[in-house]
Amino acid sequence: MGNALESAAGGDERLGIAATVNWERLRELAGFRTEKGCAISFYLGLDPSVTPTIGDAATRVHSLLAEGEKSGGANRGEHTHDQRQGLKADFNRIRAFVEEEFNRDGARGLALFVAGLDNLWRPLALAYPVPDQIRVGGDFYLAPLVPLVGKGEGALVAVVSREQGQLYGLAEGRLHEIEDLFEEQPGRHDQGGRSQARFQRHIDSLAAEHMRTVAESLNRQVRARREPVVIVCAEAMRGEFGELLAQETRSLLAGWTQAEAHARPADLLELATPLLEQWQTTRADATLDRWREEAGRRGRAASGWETTLEAASDGRVELLVFQESADRQAWQCPACGRAAVAAGNCPLDGTRMEPHDAAIDVAVHQTLAHGGTVLALGDRRDLDPVEGIGALLRY
Repeated sequence: MGNALESAAGGDERLGIAATVNWERLRELAGFRTEKGCAISFYLGLDPSVTPTIGDAATRVHSLLAEGEKSGGANRGEHTHDQRQGLKADFNRIRAFVEEEFNRDGARGLALFVAGLDNLWRPLALAYPVPDQIRVGGDFYLAPLVPLVGKGEGALVAVVSREQGQLYGLAEGRLHEIEDLFEEQPGRHDQGGRSQARFQRHIDSLAAEHMRTVAESLNRQVRARREPVVIVCAEAMRGEFGELLAQETRSLLAGWTQAEAHARPADLLELATPLLEQWQTTRADATLDRWREEAGRRGRAASGWETTLEAASDGRVELLVFQESADRQAWQCPACGRAAVAAGNCPLDGTRMEPHDAAIDVAVHQTLAHGGTVLALGDRRDLDPVEGIGALLRY
């Protein structure tokens, strides 16, 4: 898996160009484990109210890197000379990138995933602030990215009319055009009589074909992204266009809205944002209701750290759910990755398990690596009775 991510890390991203934070990207990062060196996860908050320019963050950058250099992960006794030198080079590269190369361009956060000896360099400009953090280990620390997916990163906005057919993707807090399927329709015939009716039917047929083309393209994008959708169109078109949507697209439909002709992407995002936020709230409510029902009848649900870590290690978690404050120490097998809440030997291979100071990241890794998804509840307190964490299970 390390090699697959290594090849995916090339191209523009080596220059620091931002990429969308979505489930596919998180699964790639979750599947990576170092083979030669160490993995560094570096997070820097860039909220403009706190950090107006990248220069204002310089002191924090130096402090974070000093923390990383002194951390237990960077100073394990078994590190070879080459690994220690590789870490030093990676820390220097991070410092130089932030201070000299990174183009902030409205970003409110930065995440850097670096494993130089394994030939991986992955910078991500983020649309939302993140807490300053640095971790050094055998894999990447991903828990801070999970809430960003839930805030709409990767969402789709479709603008549809009898001629328009623009598809936009939400990344880095902005809408970026994916496809422009504009198709100019013939003008209205004004001679009257039968020719008028035939010509109008022809126009209606062309418009219907145009809408089918747009719907098919939108359905393809949804299958690829599996993210929420907002559709911008006239009220009168909703029924006709809605019938052309695939079931998967309908299930991820956050809502419909209307906009002025030739609305700018920024205007469209302003209209779409409350619908996306409401979709996220509704999804969280539905997920918690389903979890309560399953947990109440001892069905396909896990509650609390012990059973959730066990289920995640077994690959049984369909959807991991956690609160912002949920975390604790965990123990993990260095050979197979299995996690538990107490020290001991791995029940699968007998290897002595090692302490891990971020159990939530272990749970996130195991869930994503086995194809599950994750829902971060922010400051909601629904899971307080079960240590702030639970899961819906496949079996």
